[in-house]
Amino acid sequence: MRLTDCHNFGDFRRLAKKRLPGPIFHYIDGAADDEVTYRRNTQAFETADLVPNVLNGVRDVDMSVEVMGQKLDMPLYCAPTALQRLFHHEGERAVAKAATKYGTMFGVSSLATVGVEEIASLAPGPKMFQFYFHKDRALNDALLERARAAQFNVLALTVDTITGGNRERDLRTGFTSPPRLNLQSAWSFATHPAWAWNFFTKDKFDMPHLSGHIDQGTNVAVSVGDYFSTMLDPTMSWADAEKLCAQWNGQFALKGIMSVEDAKRAVDIGCTGIMVSNHGGRQLDGSRAPFDQLAEICDAVGDKVDVICEGGVQRGTHVLKALSVGAKAVSGGRLYLYALAAAGQEGVERALGNLKSEIERDMRLMGVSRLSELNRSNLRYR
Repeated sequence: MRLTDCHNFGDFRRLAKKRLPGPIFHYIDGAADDEVTYRRNTQAFETADLVPNVLNGVRDVDMSVEVMGQKLDMPLYCAPTALQRLFHHEGERAVAKAATKYGTMFGVSSLATVGVEEIASLAPGPKMFQFYFHKDRALNDALLERARAAQFNVLALTVDTITGGNRERDLRTGFTSPPRLNLQSAWSFATHPAWAWNFFTKDKFDMPHLSGHIDQGTNVAVSVGDYFSTMLDPTMSWADAEKLCAQWNGQFALKGIMSVEDAKRAVDIGCTGIMVSNHGGRQLDGSRAPFDQLAEICDAVGDKVDVICEGGVQRGTHVLKALSVGAKAVSGGRLYLYALAAAGQEGVERALGNLKSEIERDMRLMGVSRLSELNRSNLRYR
């Protein structure tokens, strides 16, 4: 299978599985407990059907949108994800360049493997920094100031990781960051020589935002679940979020909002955006899918804050369904991570290009020229 054979999400996933060692692939692919919520994130879109209007004479399609003050050429952006150097040796550099090519936003994680300073030099377009609230307050201050100095446009505080989810695939494969060498992992690396060569001969694995503050995840191998449970602050509160929002004093979002009550409180503390998200089903299994919660959250706060539907998006039709409900845009991680693992920057560009083509085609088939023409009248629920 080659990159040119990748026409959809499933194709990229299959190619990524072929090219990655088992523990690395299952880290991307897995979720919490029985992975019910992970599957539901995509299945939720199938409960709503699009109702097109015809004979509207759609000549030109404008799929641009403004999200948290950022002009995007398409209503989809690359959500921040950790450890991208593990999936491909180009890591965040590849995603930043691909997002820039398609005029959309790129999110950089606190647990990124390339620093915000380098990303800023590679990606002149809109950039989001994803903030993990650590017990180490000096680290928190350093993260904030580095993102500010690198002139990132949006700060997004992740609020659903005060402890690690039960990611059983990682327990079975022994996945850690950095990868721990044992008999099982060594065999997996040996049977994927291209990945192993690039990992061990290219730039040394590092998480530069953490360097000088903590060793876990860079010099000391640890699972992501253990990192969340030991390094992040489980007492993080609304007061902490409000203080961080005031310190940043710019476009600020909460990532991981799932209830109307929390959405309203996000508005009260000064947020300009919220990501309706369950962390890709990787935290609380059995929780609702973002698309299932979207309507009531948009009804409550959609006129006061930009609402993003994050999770489960695999098709252009999923994007149009979320926007019809009231979301300003959608975002996702796996939608580009499989492509990154499959072929680096070229893979991410192909994934984003496929989705952009689908959105444009689907808008034409829906009979709309602009995203603002989408609304709930063109949806029916089963």
